Amino acid sequence: MTDVKQRVALTSIAASAGLTAAKAIVGVTSGSLAILSEAAHSLIDLGATVMTYFAVRVADKPADAEHHYGHGKVESISALAETALLFVLAGVVSWEAIKRLMSAQPPEVEATPWAFAVIVLSIVVDFLRARVLYRTAAKTASQALEADALHFHSDMWSSLAVLVGLVGIALGYAWADSVAALAVSVLICIAGWRLGRRTIDTLTDTAPTGAADNITAAVTRIPGVVGLERLRVRQVGEVLFVDLVVAVSRTLPLDRVATLKDRIVQAVRADSPAAEVTVTTEPRALDDETVLERVMVIARNRALAAHHVTVHAIEGRLAVSLDLEVDGALSLAAAHDIATALEEAIREELGPEVEVETHIEPLQPFDEPGHEASAERIGAVRDALTEIATKVDLVGAIHDVRVRAADDGEIVNFHCLVDPALKVADVHDKVDEVERALRLRFPSIKRAIGHAEPAMP
Repeated sequence: MTDVKQRVALTSIAASAGLTAAKAIVGVTSGSLAILSEAAHSLIDLGATVMTYFAVRVADKPADAEHHYGHGKVESISALAETALLFVLAGVVSWEAIKRLMSAQPPEVEATPWAFAVIVLSIVVDFLRARVLYRTAAKTASQALEADALHFHSDMWSSLAVLVGLVGIALGYAWADSVAALAVSVLICIAGWRLGRRTIDTLTDTAPTGAADNITAAVTRIPGVVGLERLRVRQVGEVLFVDLVVAVSRTLPLDRVATLKDRIVQAVRADSPAAEVTVTTEPRALDDETVLERVMVIARNRALAAHHVTVHAIEGRLAVSLDLEVDGALSLAAAHDIATALEEAIREELGPEVEVETHIEPLQPFDEPGHEASAERIGAVRDALTEIATKVDLVGAIHDVRVRAADDGEIVNFHCLVDPALKVADVHDKVDEVERALRLRFPSIKRAIGHAEPAMP
C-alpha cells in the first residue's frame, strides 16, 4: 500500500511539472493573465505534489518512542500548507485581474491555437490524474493524496474557465481574460476552503462523520455489553483510533471478559479494518444478580476461596452461610480476621441486618508431594468401596479407583454409576454417604472424592 501511494505521488509530480512548463510558455507568449494564473496554479501544484511525496513517505513510518500514534498527521500538515498556498495564489490572481479590468489600457491578449491546445490538454490530464488520485486516496485513507486530487480537480474547472476566456478573447472581448482569471481565483478559493476544512478537522481530532454512530450500534449489539460508557474516535492517516469504555456484569469471570473485549475489537474492525481499538471494561452490579452471585463476587474480589454458600430467608431476614478456605498454616486469630472482614463486606453489600456465618477450613495445599499407592492398597480400597456401594441406595458400580499417598494422609478418587434421572442434590447426598463410610473404615484417608456418572441403559 505504501509503494502505491509513493508511485502515484511521483506520477503527480511529473504531470504537474509538464503542465506548469507548457502553461508558462503559452501564457508569456500570449499575454493571457488567465493562462499565467493557471501556470502559477500548476507551479503551486508542483510544489504541493513534491510535499505530498515526502509527506506520504514520512506518514507511512511506524510508531516510535516519540510518536506513539504514528506519523499519519504529517500528511495533514502537508495538506494544510497546500491550502495556504492556494489562498495566496487566489489573492495574487484576483488583485492582478481587478487591476487589468480597471486599467484604461489593459495589456493585449492573444488567443493563439497553442493556448487552446495547452488548456485542452491540461483539462484532459487533470481529469485523469484526479480520478487516479481520488481512487488511491480512498483506498489508503491518505489526506495528502486527497489534497493532490483536489488540486487537479480544481485545476480542471479553472482550466475550463480559462478556455471560456480564450473563446471570449477570440470573439473580440478583451475583458474576458481578466474575468476568466477572477473565475479561476474563485475556484481556487473554493478548493482551498474544502481542503482546509477537512485538514483542520483531522488536526483537531474531529471524529469522522458517522464513525461514532456505527461503532455504538455495533458494540451495543454484542451480548454481554451492558452499556457504552465512553467512546472517543479520531483519524490519523488511514488508521482510525477508537477508545472504548464498556460496562459489563461484575459477575463475569476474567476469561469471559477477555473474550468479550476480543469480540468488541472484531466488531469495530469489521467496518474499519485498520482501526486501533482500546477497550476498557467497567464492572456493573446488575438488577437481576442473585444473592449467591453477589456473595461470590465479594469473595472473588478479595481473592478468597468460598464455597457451599447457602442463603435462607428467615422471617423476612436473610441468613447467609458459607465455607471459607484459608491457609492451613495461619493462626486462628489471623484466619478469623479474614473471615470477619469478609462478613462485614457481605453485610455492606446486602444490608447490616443480614446474618452472615462463615465456616473456616484449611485451604488444600497446591503441588503437595505424593505418590501412587501400591496395587494391594488400591485393591483393598476398591473392594471396600464396592461393598459400601451395595449398602447405599441409588449408587451403582464402582470403577476407576485411584489412591494417592501424601505426607498427611491418603486421597482417594473413584467413579460410580447413578440413575441419570435423579436430582443432583440426591446424588450428592448418596455419594457423600459412600465417602464418609470409606473414611470411617480407613482413618488414614484424609479425603475421598466421588465422581457420579449417569448409568447408560
